[in-house]
Amino acid sequence: MHLSPSKLQSRYFDSAVPDSAIRDSAIWLFLEEDGLSMNIRELLNTRVQAAMAAAGVPAECAAHVAPAKKAGFGDYQANGAMAAARLMATEPRQLAQSIVEHLQLDDMAHKVEIAGPGFINIHLAPAWLAQRAAESLRADRLGVAASRQQTIVVDYSSPNLAKEMHVGHLRSTIIGDAVVRVLEFLGHRVIRQNHVGDWGTQFGMLIAELEQHLHSGEQADLALKDLEAFYQQAKRHFDGDDEFAARARDYVVKLQSGDAAVLALWQAFREVSLQHSEEIYRQLNVTLRRGDVYGESAYNSDLPVLLEDLQARDLVVTDQGAEVMFLPELADKEGKPSAVILQKQGGGYLYATTDMAAMRHRVGNLGAERILFFIDARQSLHMQQIFTAARKAGYVDERVSLEHHAFGTMMGADGTPFKTRSGGTVKLADLLVEARQRAAALLDRKQSELDPDQRREVARKVGIGAIKYADLSKTRTHDYVFSWEAMLSMEGNTAPYLQYAYTRVKSLFRNARLQPGSLRSDITIGTDEERALVLKLLQFSEAVQQVAREAYPHVLCSYLYEVASLYMRFYEACPILKDGVSESLRDSRLRLCELVAQTLDTGLNLLGIETMERM
Repeated sequence: MHLSPSKLQSRYFDSAVPDSAIRDSAIWLFLEEDGLSMNIRELLNTRVQAAMAAAGVPAECAAHVAPAKKAGFGDYQANGAMAAARLMATEPRQLAQSIVEHLQLDDMAHKVEIAGPGFINIHLAPAWLAQRAAESLRADRLGVAASRQQTIVVDYSSPNLAKEMHVGHLRSTIIGDAVVRVLEFLGHRVIRQNHVGDWGTQFGMLIAELEQHLHSGEQADLALKDLEAFYQQAKRHFDGDDEFAARARDYVVKLQSGDAAVLALWQAFREVSLQHSEEIYRQLNVTLRRGDVYGESAYNSDLPVLLEDLQARDLVVTDQGAEVMFLPELADKEGKPSAVILQKQGGGYLYATTDMAAMRHRVGNLGAERILFFIDARQSLHMQQIFTAARKAGYVDERVSLEHHAFGTMMGADGTPFKTRSGGTVKLADLLVEARQRAAALLDRKQSELDPDQRREVARKVGIGAIKYADLSKTRTHDYVFSWEAMLSMEGNTAPYLQYAYTRVKSLFRNARLQPGSLRSDITIGTDEERALVLKLLQFSEAVQQVAREAYPHVLCSYLYEVASLYMRFYEACPILKDGVSESLRDSRLRLCELVAQTLDTGLNLLGIETMERM
């Protein structure tokens, strides 16, 4: 269907809108609106922005459309009139009235009103909401539009292969993976980079220990079965045996020079370590694979090349025998520039050198337009230095977004970092076993028709989901207290609560002897509970897009919890399968339930949390 600019103008705007940019935006608006490619907030923002232009508001003034925060103030508010009025030296309510007079929302809203000093409150029409909900059910991906595709590199997990993965690796791994899933859902080309610690001086010590085991006839995979114990044993030998320590240092030199025999031992150690990490990822339902591993060793040959390049362009200086890049951009209060050491006095390279090489590779070879680093907050200064140095060297231009998404610490009940009862580091493998066991015990206390195999599978999904959701539902930058009781609760903002809400919908369809997707009736909205639920369901795209922009998975968690809570309220207030409910009303409410299930399933999947048909 094609509409001329004049017809578009009469449909959306007041009769006289001379500016060609506004006419162009109207054409774009119509094309977008024909599908579901704009969410409600974007759609309202576009229309309010056009009305502001028609009212003579300068183009630099934004509409500032946002969901209303208080009941009775509409579903959305446009808050741009006050700032525009200050710029135009006019009265805010008068300007808001002019904007409303040009605002065409007859198809969307049943009431638009001005409140306070110039807020524009928009009350969406129930019929429009119902139609939009039905369209979401028919659309792919719940109608969430694909973003303009970017090549996005995401650096996350990055365990040190010298040790088993422990709880300190959990946050980077699952937060990074949730954001990766969201970005891919929105259509971006995402390149995962698992920047594992698989190089450096500690590997001389580990290789020496491994060689000692192999000479005694032990197999490498058996020797490394418990990586933590192996590392501790190697460290004791290094600290207490001068001959062993000398041999370890010799191995470092041989490793860095490419000695074939030493490289073979290093490769054996690396292989067993990676297998351990991959098993943890599989249990955690994390999407990292072997092909995503691009560790410190991958940049080894590039480090001298990078240093020579920086030296040739006088970007580093020799200071006390070390090669240093000074950054006046990050000077301290006394004006002393921040120093980034790229090569030590003895010739060794540092993390900063490897990170600089990684930046150059990710932009120059992978074509990154945006790079996200999920690294804990203690590395904030290091990341600032690397970002600044990489831009100064010209390896990253201003068009590339560099983002350090820091996170807090998992704490124990005593307010200190989470440890075992004996004060040791909690291994992730042990934590996941305990999660499944505790979930199984929880299920055993409840009546269930599941057979033993089904119960084990449900316990796995509930236990692993509980650990992940407890972390993801907290604001990323905050510390949080680890609590089995809280995370496995069937009430409140937890994974089991959301998983249970999903199974209730599935149970409803089984009881109705209907298959989801089989109903084609209209959706109607007749109660406050139905209206609140539909409005929240239609805000799924807004939550997903916010996570993609800001890398805060808790936004999606909070949204899903609100959906589940509103569904439970709707379920209690709005009979579905009871006697006396008409077929058309039953089918309308079942379709709402179906949209709830699709939204919960899709949202939890984006968080890397599995759902189940029965629980």
